[in-house]
Amino acid sequence: MSTNGHLFPSPEVDSPASLIQSKPYYETPWGAAFVGDSLELLRGVPDDSINLVVTSPPYALHFKKEYGNANQQDYVEWLLPFAAEIRRVLADDGSFVLNVGGAWTPGSPTRSIYTYKLLIALVEEIGLHLAQEFFWYNPAKMPVPAEWVTVRRIRVKDSVEFVWWFGKTPWPKASNRNVLRPYSADMKRLNRKGIKPTVRPGGHVINKGFSSTKAGGSIPPNVIDDDTPTDLLKFGNNAANDKYTQRCKAAGIKIHPARFPAVMPEFFIKLLTEESDIVLDPFAGSNTTGMVAEALERRWLAMDLSEDYIEASKFRFDELTNDSPSL
Repeated sequence: MSTNGHLFPSPEVDSPASLIQSKPYYETPWGAAFVGDSLELLRGVPDDSINLVVTSPPYALHFKKEYGNANQQDYVEWLLPFAAEIRRVLADDGSFVLNVGGAWTPGSPTRSIYTYKLLIALVEEIGLHLAQEFFWYNPAKMPVPAEWVTVRRIRVKDSVEFVWWFGKTPWPKASNRNVLRPYSADMKRLNRKGIKPTVRPGGHVINKGFSSTKAGGSIPPNVIDDDTPTDLLKFGNNAANDKYTQRCKAAGIKIHPARFPAVMPEFFIKLLTEESDIVLDPFAGSNTTGMVAEALERRWLAMDLSEDYIEASKFRFDELTNDSPSL
């Protein structure tokens, strides 16, 4: 551990807090968290200054959550101003990763199409470029709506959410070498045996490059799940007994009810950024994104309207530093 208490060597880095003309709620060696309307805070961020925005806004559910969420009819109109500011602040090779959950049509066993309307609007109205769509597989999701899934039994449980990767241009910075998975036993066997060049029935040409071990691992699929490799699992557990939850309970502070797993920002931060790049989350909640960015030695900015959630998010950094984040 270095003398500044950080788990990782922490060189002198410019504080990203200077990009925002407001006093941060707290700062760490690599980042700063702000309480306030994130749309107004975003408007104060300079053009082309952010390398990656990764976030999960409140979903357009057909029932209201305590942390606030727009309904399906208003969701696209509500989110587009944020997206316009995000595009403006991104560097030309920057990325915007957006996690949105699907929803059911109120009173009907049919799916809402608001997510597809949002995707089209982000591309056609805001001018973002869809680099690739990903899916977060979450088998622990509840079997809802109960009326259709567990009572009438006419639908199945929904277990995936959309994760869209957008670029400000068609060429965002990325390297899949940073997120390779260990080779499977079958792939290791084929590497030892060697693959004869051939043409598959579907027309794919298989050559010696498919059996090369020089890449160091297999290219991951576009599904984020429990099998996605992570270096930060001990920091990213969202279970009922994780350190964040324990500290919130001990301090009598409200626990954020909709936390995404650390593997989500970890995967995209590794894929889309380099050390000391700046990562921003405008709907930070419990600030999983900031915590992961800090551990990976990226500078970060977090914004949230709720002081309670930002106050509790300081506990995220207990495992990274000896001291609590400074006020």
